[in-house]
Amino acid sequence: MSRGESKGAGRPTSRDVARLAGVSHTAVSFVFNGRAEGNLSADTQERIKEAAARLGYRPNAVARGLRRSRTAVLGMVTDHIATSPFAGALLRGAMETAWGRDHLVLTVDSTGDPAKEAAAVAELLDRRVDGIIYAAMSLRSARVPEGLGATPTVLANCLAEDGSRAAVIPAERAGGRAAARLLLDAGHRRLALVGGLDDIATPERLRGFRDALRTVDQLARKDWLLRCGGEISAGYEGALRLLDGVPAAERPTGIVCFNDRVAAGVLHAASRLGIDVPGELSLVGYDDQEHMAAFLTPALTTVALPHRAMGETAAGLLLDAIEAGVEPVVEVRRLECPVVLRGSLAPPRP
Repeated sequence: MSRGESKGAGRPTSRDVARLAGVSHTAVSFVFNGRAEGNLSADTQERIKEAAARLGYRPNAVARGLRRSRTAVLGMVTDHIATSPFAGALLRGAMETAWGRDHLVLTVDSTGDPAKEAAAVAELLDRRVDGIIYAAMSLRSARVPEGLGATPTVLANCLAEDGSRAAVIPAERAGGRAAARLLLDAGHRRLALVGGLDDIATPERLRGFRDALRTVDQLARKDWLLRCGGEISAGYEGALRLLDGVPAAERPTGIVCFNDRVAAGVLHAASRLGIDVPGELSLVGYDDQEHMAAFLTPALTTVALPHRAMGETAAGLLLDAIEAGVEPVVEVRRLECPVVLRGSLAPPRP
């Protein structure tokens, strides 16, 4: 056994690190409490970090939190996010950001029940979490539980009805613009938009779609804007309205779909009608839904929702405010929706 290494199988302590590094216990505390600069040389700091890595030492977040009147735990209250195909990315983003800053995330799914939401917030407050992320499965305006006023809070993928909370959401208008630009840049000029709901995202994506058309001095055709829902059946029925029995020269050559499920329905309709994708019709989806977009035939070009980035950003904003001892700044942070290029997009035929 090397000098100073901890005996037995117990968790190594800061005193074990001090012995192995040949420094005082106070010096170790300086390094892991962020007070080393100006107090310790760079060489001493590096020696302490090497000793900690050798021993597998991690600071005791609970003890450190108690000294600062914190628990090193964030709460997360969600609606239906546990059953959403996008939940994993948002949760991973928040959890890994928190873990990197010595915090854990305790998650409660309310299944959209306001009474359960209120109870979940009360339970998290009883456990003295340092702050709460309130997250939604889909972008919506939310009446947040009153109890959130008692702790720092950031919303993810939703907006407070009264505008009272910091929020992190997708940049939906920019996403709609990016989807249409993919088709325009490929040479398409006959563009349709299929799908949509009575929600926040639909009108924002439509505004972006119109923005893109104006860049080529075009206006959207009203009869090619079909707000018909968000499921595969909506895409199928919408595509039939646009394509069935319509001569090739009079139908759209490119369709932006409200989401990837709608795009799957459009693909099914095109196949039934004998319309080749992307030879005769190009498609752009939205969401980049896991286990779907990449496995359609052809694989779907789409605009991805930034779920992981929303989780990371929400946790980061919350931790910044907690560490500064202030409430999160009430602002709406809109995150870029990245483009994912696959096989459903091609230039139009002459």
